[in-house]
Amino acid sequence: MTTAVAPRARGGPWPAFAARRLARFAVSLWALLTAAFLMIHLVPGDPVRAALGMTAPADLVAAKRAALGLDDPLWVQYGHYLRGLVTGDLGTSMVGGQPVAQVIGDRLPATLQLAVLAFAVVVVVAVPAGVGFAVLTRGGRRRGAELGFTSVSVFLAAIPEFLIAVGLVALLAVGLGWFPVAGGDDASAYVLPVAALAVGPSAVLARMIRVELLAVLGADFVRTARAKRLPARLVYVRHALPNALTATLTLGGLMLTGLVAGTVLVENVFAWPGLGSTIVQSILTKDYPLVQGIVLVYGVGVLLVNLLVDVVLGLLDPRSTIRES
Repeated sequence: MTTAVAPRARGGPWPAFAARRLARFAVSLWALLTAAFLMIHLVPGDPVRAALGMTAPADLVAAKRAALGLDDPLWVQYGHYLRGLVTGDLGTSMVGGQPVAQVIGDRLPATLQLAVLAFAVVVVVAVPAGVGFAVLTRGGRRRGAELGFTSVSVFLAAIPEFLIAVGLVALLAVGLGWFPVAGGDDASAYVLPVAALAVGPSAVLARMIRVELLAVLGADFVRTARAKRLPARLVYVRHALPNALTATLTLGGLMLTGLVAGTVLVENVFAWPGLGSTIVQSILTKDYPLVQGIVLVYGVGVLLVNLLVDVVLGLLDPRSTIRES
C-alpha cells in the first residue's frame, strides 16, 4: 500500500511569494493613495480659503474651488484623482500655478542625489567598521574597544540629522570656512549635507553588522573553514559576511527610505533645492496639492524600496520563509 504524496506547488515557491508581495504592495499603495486624497478634505475649514488667505475675494475662492473640482461629490473627486494619477496629472500648485508633476520632476533629482550619495557613504563606512570591530572583539577580547565602539555608535545614532547638520554648519562652514554654508554648484556643496544624513545610519548599520557577524563567527561552518587553514580574509569575507547580511540588508533598505525622508530637514538647513525644502515651503503656504503630490512620491518610494528588499532577501536566502508558499 502506497502513501500518496502531495505534489509540489507548480512553479516552486516563487509564484506564491511574488503573489503575496505584489498583493501587499497593491493594498499598501491603495491605502497611500486614498490617504493622500483625503488629506485636502481632512484639513479643518476650507483649504482653498486657507491657501489664498482670509482677505481673498469670495469669487476668487469659488473659482479656485471649481478649478480644483472641490465642489463635486467626494466619489467623483476620487475618480478624477485616480484618473489623473494614471495619466501623470497630480494637479496644479495653488501658489505657483505650475503642474505639481513638473515641480516634483524639477526637485526630485536633487533629493535623490543626496539620498543615494549618503547611502553609498553609509555602506562604505559601516561595513568595514562593523566587520573590523567584530573581528577585534570576537570571543570577548578587547573589552575597551567594544565599549568604545558601542558608546560612540549609540551616541551618534541618537543625534537627529537636523542637529548634526546645524553642528556641521557651525563648525566646518561658519567656523572654519572649509565648505559652503548653503547651496553651491561644486562637489564641496555635497559634503556637509551628505555627512549630516550619513552619520547616524552609519553608526546603526555598523553596530548591526558587528552583532550579526559575531553570531556567524561562532557557527560550525566558520570553525570548519578555519580548521581547513583558509586565509582569514576568505573566512571573513567569503564565508562569514554573506551569512550575516540578511538582517543587515533589511535594515539597509529601511535606512535608504529613512535617508530620503531625512532630507526634509537637512535640505532646509542647507537651502538644498530638493523635495524636502519644497514640502516645507508648501506646508507653510498651505499649497495642499503640492504637499499631496510630494507625500505620494515619498510614500511610493518607501513601498518600492521595501518590495525590492523583499525580493533581494528571497534571492540571497532561498531557504528562508520569505520564499515559502
